[in-house]
Amino acid sequence: MSDHEDMSSMGPSMAAMAGHMYMTPLRPKQPGDEAKAKAVVAAVKAAIERYKDYRKALLDGYVIANPKLEQPQYHFMNAANTREADRRFDPSKPTSLLYRRTPTQQYKLEGVMFTTSPDATEDELNQRIPLSIARWHRHINYCEAPEDRISDYQAAHPKFGMFGSINTPEACTAERGIFHPYMFTWMIHIFPYEPHFKDVFSMNDDVAHVH
Repeated sequence: MSDHEDMSSMGPSMAAMAGHMYMTPLRPKQPGDEAKAKAVVAAVKAAIERYKDYRKALLDGYVIANPKLEQPQYHFMNAANTREADRRFDPSKPTSLLYRRTPTQQYKLEGVMFTTSPDATEDELNQRIPLSIARWHRHINYCEAPEDRISDYQAAHPKFGMFGSINTPEACTAERGIFHPYMFTWMIHIFPYEPHFKDVFSMNDDVAHVH
């Protein structure tokens, strides 16, 4: 993400990764874009209704990422859906289900995450969900710490990793790190229970999208 990228739609945890985030720019709206996006949201909402009971998600092959770590948002990952998403887009098969703990529920469903291959073009992303409506993102400029400096990831002001100050190949090499132009895949979150459509594709995960 460039220094001039609009950060207003992102919460503190995502904004803290400035320099390590790329978001697709919004394209001019084309006829049918909004209808297509709303159809995806409707399909998602219908497909995940059963997963309001998180135990059914576990039965269907979703696995909780880092279940012992207290998190503001829990990802229930599905390996089979992840592999399929690299080849084709199926709104009924999200890569992850997104849950949040509430005072009354251990896991309350708030949305989904879809992924696709890191090699996908923005035109291909646009075919899945119109880029005039939603913005996909991926993590970039990642400097992997050398083995003797792994503890830096947890430092108050790290140099390495997703929250690190290093975001260029030159600076990474100077610190004996391994530079990765991008990490992981393309990602997008959908929060189908938001009452206002403008909030359905929110980039702010710090806000609870449960009602």
